[in-house]
Amino acid sequence: MEAKELNLVGKVELRIALAESDAKLESILNTYLPPLLLKLASEHVNVRNKVISICQHVNTRIQALNIVLPVAALLKQYKENVNPLIRHFDLLYIQQGLPRLSVSERLELLPTLVKGIHKNFQESARHTSSLFNMLLKLLNSMTFPPRGSAEDLAFRDTLGFVEGKEDARFIANWIGKLILFSPNPSRKRLPGLTTEECNFLQLYDKKDTWLPAVAGGMNIVDTKVAAVRFLASGAFSDTERFLPALFAASDPNSRLSDIGDDMMKRVVSAVSLEDDLVLTQLFRLYLGTRGTDGSLPARGHLQVKVLALLCKSKRATSYTTENIQIVQEGLTSSNQADTVSSSVASKLRTQIFAYTGWLARVSDFASINLVAPKIVTQLRNYIESQGWPSCQEQRSGQRNEISSSRSLAYESIGVLAGSSAEKLVLDEDLDLLRWLFDSLAADSVGKDVSLSIEQALSSVLGAFDGDLSPGITESLERLLLHNMQRQSGDEEGAGFKIVRSTRFTAVRYANRCLPFHNAKARWINVLALGSGANERREILDEGRKGLDPYWYRMLNPIKSGFMGDEALKQSRYRLPRLVDLVEQFFGEGSVWNSMRSPESPLPFANAYGTAVMFCCNVLYSECLSQAPLAVKDEWDRHISTLMGNDETSRKTVRDRLYAMAKEHGSKSGPETLLRVAFNGIIANENTNAVSCSASLLQLCSLSADVSIRGIVPGITLLHDSILSNDKTVREASSRLFGILGSHSDCSQTNLQKNLKNFHEVCRGWREAVGFNYLQIHGAMLATAYYWSRRAFRAQSTTLPDAEINVEKAVELDLDILNHSEDKTLLDAATVCMTELSISGIITPRSLASKQSIADLFESLAKSARKGNENAIKALGSFGMQSDEDLAEGTILRKILDALFRLHEVREPTVQFTVGEALSCAAVGWESKSLIAVLDVDARPPATPTRSISLRWILDRILEDCKTTKPALRQASVIWLLCLVEFCSHLPTFQGRLRECQTAFKGFLADRESLNQETASRGLSLVYEKGDRELKDDLVRDLVGSFTGSSVNMSGSISAETQLFEPGALPTGDGSITTYKDVTCLALEVGNPSLVYKFMSLAANNAIWSSRAALGRFGLSNILSDSSVDGYLAQNPKLYPALFRYRFDPNTNVRNSMNEIWTALVREPTATIDQHFDAIMSDLLKSILGKEWRQRQACCAAIADLVQSRPAGKYEKYIGDIWTLTFKVCDDIKESVRTAAMLLARALVGILTRGLEAGDSSTKSAGAMLEHVLPFLLSPSGLESPAQDVQSFSLSAILQIIKKSDKAVLRPFVPDLVGRLILLLSSLEPEGIEYIRLRAEQYGVTGQQIDDARLSGVRGSPMLEAIERCLDFLDEVSMHDLRRPLENAITTSLGLPSRVGGSRVLVSLSTRHNFIFRPHANHFLKLARKQVLDRNETISASYSAACGYLARLASDEEILKLVEHCQKLYFDSDDERHRVVAGEIIFSVSKYATDRFNALAAEILPFVFLAKQDSYERAKIPFQDTWNETVGGSRTVLLYMPEIVQLAMQYLESPRWSLKHTAAFTIAEAINSTGGEISDVVAQVLWPALDKAVDGKTWEGKEKILQAFIKFVRADNMVTQNETTKARIQKIMLRESKRKNAAYCQHALSCLAEYVELRDSIHLAAEVYEVTAPIIEELLAGPEAMDHDMQSGDLPSKTMKDDTLANAQAALLRSINPHGQTNQDLSTQLSKALALTMKTLSQNGSRNVHNAIYEAEKSLFQKMEKALEGQGVSETMIVVLIEYVKTLSKSRDQVEQTRIYAAEAAAALASFSSGKSQHVRTALIDWINSAKTDERSVPVQQSLDRARRAIADV
Repeated sequence: MEAKELNLVGKVELRIALAESDAKLESILNTYLPPLLLKLASEHVNVRNKVISICQHVNTRIQALNIVLPVAALLKQYKENVNPLIRHFDLLYIQQGLPRLSVSERLELLPTLVKGIHKNFQESARHTSSLFNMLLKLLNSMTFPPRGSAEDLAFRDTLGFVEGKEDARFIANWIGKLILFSPNPSRKRLPGLTTEECNFLQLYDKKDTWLPAVAGGMNIVDTKVAAVRFLASGAFSDTERFLPALFAASDPNSRLSDIGDDMMKRVVSAVSLEDDLVLTQLFRLYLGTRGTDGSLPARGHLQVKVLALLCKSKRATSYTTENIQIVQEGLTSSNQADTVSSSVASKLRTQIFAYTGWLARVSDFASINLVAPKIVTQLRNYIESQGWPSCQEQRSGQRNEISSSRSLAYESIGVLAGSSAEKLVLDEDLDLLRWLFDSLAADSVGKDVSLSIEQALSSVLGAFDGDLSPGITESLERLLLHNMQRQSGDEEGAGFKIVRSTRFTAVRYANRCLPFHNAKARWINVLALGSGANERREILDEGRKGLDPYWYRMLNPIKSGFMGDEALKQSRYRLPRLVDLVEQFFGEGSVWNSMRSPESPLPFANAYGTAVMFCCNVLYSECLSQAPLAVKDEWDRHISTLMGNDETSRKTVRDRLYAMAKEHGSKSGPETLLRVAFNGIIANENTNAVSCSASLLQLCSLSADVSIRGIVPGITLLHDSILSNDKTVREASSRLFGILGSHSDCSQTNLQKNLKNFHEVCRGWREAVGFNYLQIHGAMLATAYYWSRRAFRAQSTTLPDAEINVEKAVELDLDILNHSEDKTLLDAATVCMTELSISGIITPRSLASKQSIADLFESLAKSARKGNENAIKALGSFGMQSDEDLAEGTILRKILDALFRLHEVREPTVQFTVGEALSCAAVGWESKSLIAVLDVDARPPATPTRSISLRWILDRILEDCKTTKPALRQASVIWLLCLVEFCSHLPTFQGRLRECQTAFKGFLADRESLNQETASRGLSLVYEKGDRELKDDLVRDLVGSFTGSSVNMSGSISAETQLFEPGALPTGDGSITTYKDVTCLALEVGNPSLVYKFMSLAANNAIWSSRAALGRFGLSNILSDSSVDGYLAQNPKLYPALFRYRFDPNTNVRNSMNEIWTALVREPTATIDQHFDAIMSDLLKSILGKEWRQRQACCAAIADLVQSRPAGKYEKYIGDIWTLTFKVCDDIKESVRTAAMLLARALVGILTRGLEAGDSSTKSAGAMLEHVLPFLLSPSGLESPAQDVQSFSLSAILQIIKKSDKAVLRPFVPDLVGRLILLLSSLEPEGIEYIRLRAEQYGVTGQQIDDARLSGVRGSPMLEAIERCLDFLDEVSMHDLRRPLENAITTSLGLPSRVGGSRVLVSLSTRHNFIFRPHANHFLKLARKQVLDRNETISASYSAACGYLARLASDEEILKLVEHCQKLYFDSDDERHRVVAGEIIFSVSKYATDRFNALAAEILPFVFLAKQDSYERAKIPFQDTWNETVGGSRTVLLYMPEIVQLAMQYLESPRWSLKHTAAFTIAEAINSTGGEISDVVAQVLWPALDKAVDGKTWEGKEKILQAFIKFVRADNMVTQNETTKARIQKIMLRESKRKNAAYCQHALSCLAEYVELRDSIHLAAEVYEVTAPIIEELLAGPEAMDHDMQSGDLPSKTMKDDTLANAQAALLRSINPHGQTNQDLSTQLSKALALTMKTLSQNGSRNVHNAIYEAEKSLFQKMEKALEGQGVSETMIVVLIEYVKTLSKSRDQVEQTRIYAAEAAAALASFSSGKSQHVRTALIDWINSAKTDERSVPVQQSLDRARRAIADV
């Protein structure tokens, strides 16, 4: 066996050795080299050694680069064998042979090379590295198909990656590693690459692998770019190219990063970042792998990209070890210094911090608790390593970088700490929180850092949401109090300096972290207010919010279901205990110790009054704890109102305060508050005095005498406050003086001393100036308050001269009232009169002997008419003391009349004071307006009884409510409100409530909002006071007022009654406002009916005004109460109307209805669900109502209703909703249309969200689509003229198509595609067609505009939507699509739609060919009709579509298409039809190549003919088709009979264009045959050629003649036929005689060639006859030439010269010396010489001279052959000497001409050798003469050759 193998191997060796040439060796190696290498697998060593020795010999023989090795066979052999030795030698020769292959041959190896490469790697990494290297070299030579093209989509299948997915993954993986690779011999491993991977890419230490200067070396950058482009092609899936794309995107070279970025945009969505395999790869890439041979961490750019991806993965947060390592390494600056630039390091650090935030936000509880402590520790160390709290000095650039990184570190600490609070924040010591506060106080890096620290502290806030342990609470309190005391510039004990305040953050923490009942937290709020105006505003605001329970709740909402929700609310929101507050604020050791001296200055004085007020409010809340107060906005104001006006609340508080005083005595909280409030007044701080005095007055008014006993001794300290220049302080102190001075424990001595002092101050009122008036004011008030409170207490007169002092006080008040003009004194006097009257000191009876009551009344009335509210109160108080006599002239009647006349004062506040005065005059102390007046522990004094006054006043007010006078109407409704509020508790008034209700209802439609507000408030009060029947009647009327269509316009109408607002109905010179204006207009136009129309309009206006008033001013409370157990509980019809009115276009109505809804509907969701059908039915009924308001409101209401309910709830209404919505979209009013469009958008949004959420299978989705799609495609949608409507419709359609599932959308696809195609044109701007028609005016062409339009269509989102619809097709829906698509294609008009139809056909043919194939024939027929569109862009689009359709069509249909093209080409007179035919054929050849090749015999003859068309545009597509489909020029021989047959049909065509094209076809057929024409082909060609060359001359006919000469030159059997030869000669002579100047030059040239070919015939005479006249004419001048020029112009000089040159050449070449006598030959030479000499003499053209000398050379050479051995006659010698003379004409010509002359001389010399010495002599003389002046070396060399020729003889 061994011998046999050796014998075989030896034979191969012998063959190789005997190969004499490289070609022979190449042939042998192609056959035997692969089998020879297989013997390396022999089991015999000798055989293997023999093969190796032969290989060594071969290696020496194949050094020549022209020897091509059998690379394909060797590569195939490598893949099929596993023997390492065979593979080694295979690779050796593959590597040598690969560069010797052509590019196309190399690329053919690609599928074989990549197949099984993954398996090859497992078998041998070294061998595979060589294969991969070869792959990279192939990629450098490769051109990749455009992305998305058919070739690109098929590329993966071409390479075998569809089955070989592992091979695709392997190559993609190593391309990624190649991107990371950079040749560096000094480094064995690189970032992202292990040592083994580097060796693989380096071909295992082959140093010249990446040296482009070395043979076989590659450029690393170019190779990477080629590999990345390969990766971006369709050969790889998105998942395979993910990591390599990431590497490329992060490469600093933009050539790579641009492609990588583009790939990343597409692949990110295809890769799940929750996949553990992907995450493991990313972490390994980022961190590197361990070991000396492991990979280094990735470069900075790539690490930034990796972190950005990890920030999108929730799963990545569970890799705790890796995450800690990432942060740790990222914070180590030394790790970054040597590997990345500072900018990249900064980006990386920023991304690390972003990733840290991601970990904090997304990690689960267990993971974050593992990661956060370690990372926070690293971050703290990082900050402290830079210097903490003060940063170490750095250069400016470093400082900016440090500031940025420091800020991010602080923010990250905050985020992590907030996420892992139990581990990091909630420890007893609060170490991290304390550290952050210290950082905020002392970090001096910059403002940005401080903001980051504040953000970190904000992130930690959430850790304190729940209940805190006592230890943590105590630590937090201490920490916050400490930070409240820090001041900028202070030195801390820890050794750092405070640079900024932490007060705001401390206050914020107190408000967020500590419960409201925490007294220390409230103390921190007080401290925040302590600096007053000097403090930052945000600190003051935060402090105020912390003292308001409402705002505290807003700042600290309890999360639903969080830690026992309700229990936590009770715990967190509970008010602090008064005891704790008093102890913290005013207890022993506090700065505001209640036992301190009142005169000592107050620290934090700006907050003192606020603290006192807060404590008082807490006290009142504790007293009312049995009926807790609702915590609302302006909580303190609400409490103050209750304490001032609510009798029940006042009694409850008074009783509770009395009990507390009795139980705790002077140490009780209330008494402490009394002391501290009193101290605040005495401290003389205006702000505190005001708030403290208000708090103290209120507290005193609610306290028993025993409670205020402790502050009574300090009455003397009020002296300065009473005489203060602050009015509020004066009034409060004066009133307090009266309360304390009238107390039984008050020192009479001190009291008398003060009263005397006040009297002395008041005595000088006449001489007073400036500040004295203020002192008198305070003194008068103090005196009056004292005597009135003393009267309240009914004390016996114990003071000396008490009555005298009272009389003096009264006289002083009356005197000032009657004689003073000073406003301050008058104000004091009226207040005194009020207090003295209300207490019973001044009465009509007491004034009878002292002053005329009329004078007093007149004084008060005069002041009242000026709007003095104190005077009005005085009148009311004085009326209280008047007897009940309402007759004219009585005191009470005068007072009441005076009060009623005050309606003329146009100030609402005054009218409310009048109302209070009327209530006092009517019922005395029974009026609730006097509740707060009695501010001492006593009973009210007795007043005259009342029985009819209230009824009389009420009757008058009710009557005035009906008046039309605006001022009186407004005053009356206010007075009525006051009476209801203050007197409705009386039995007399209860019976009149229904009348009051009626009166109030009449004001709901009033134009004045104040009247509406007053009326609504009055109705609320009536409702509260009335019984159930009254309440239900009121609710029924209210409901009817806004659910009905009429309004009760109370009152009569006069001429001046205002019906419309001024300007509402303008007339040009004014506006219609009153009833008088309406009647005048009606009379003026002669149309009385206008009155009724305007009154109807006014009534409608009143309806809506009434509705607007319902909710704005409190009527919602009535409805709310009624909904529980009243009228609405049994009659829920209100809800539909109320729901609709919530969306009314009128802002006032809308706001009102929303208030009513909020108050009425406690649980909106449940209520709407309960009444859903009623609400929806009402909306659907009202949406088409007469009023536009109603229609618009219904649209908004339905939109809100359907968006908040599941589809099943309104599924039965969906059809009606859509139908009505479409109707309203065409409403006459724009605002209604807009609302309807919003509703449509909402419906579309619901639909798309449902489709996206997976509800597509429900029948509701299908039902909605049935309604929405036609609408969106209708004139109201995409076809709407409104741009916004078009945009909405387009967006909606795209969303529906994008979100829909195929099962839902498929039934709609056929119609949808057809409609979308038609609508493509409607979206194009209307002016585009106008611009196209006038394109030249804008400097562009129509085609350029069409190209731009086409580009727009291709990028149109609608076309994208169409493509997605097509993806949903199946066989059934494809059949259904046939008719809509056909209709769209045939009926569409605009370019976008037309082109869109063609694009759909292309898409169906390429992407959906399986289901579209049965319909391809039909649509190919359809497309044939569209290609003739007048627009070239449309025509080209359908031509391309025909090409794609031909892929699927039958052969018969394709042939019909070709026949159609031929018909267009041959039968149409329109040149453009020929262009269209060419475009169709080219498209078929390009897009359906296999089908074209199969039918090539039927198509190519036509293509060959048509590509000869003289019309360039028609010629190009056919020419391109031929070039793309035909391998070589001789291919025409395969179809010669068909081509000639087709051309023959049209050589006799009456259309010159076709006739010429046919002739050109014959000519081109001859030219394509090469140098030889077989007899068979010649027989086919000759008849057609004969016919083609026949006829008149025409442009381009010279090509036919030239082909004719080529045919003759072939010298085949046909041309040798005598008949044919005669015919040919006749044709040549005939064509040479043509008079067309342009043609003549070519004909003569062909004649010259012809006579040169025919050496067996003598044509000199015939040629002379042809050429002589032409030469003579040309030499005589172009004017004498009988020319035939199409343009009528003279021939150009060039044309004349060429014609003359060709004529001379033909003349000289026609002389045939064979078989002629010397005489005949001499004669012919003489004739030719004559013309030649004449030509040379008269024409100096280079071309002419060149032609003559070349022809002479040819002539002399022929003569030499013909006359060899013969002599010449004397005649001929003379002629030849003359020819020598012609050579002298070349002396003045160019070098080339002189060379031709020398060569002609040499030929003549050769001929004349041995024949004539004279000729030789003449030649020598000429040569010598010529050489004398010749400088050109080439010419001299030619002359030397001629001389040698003579010498040789």
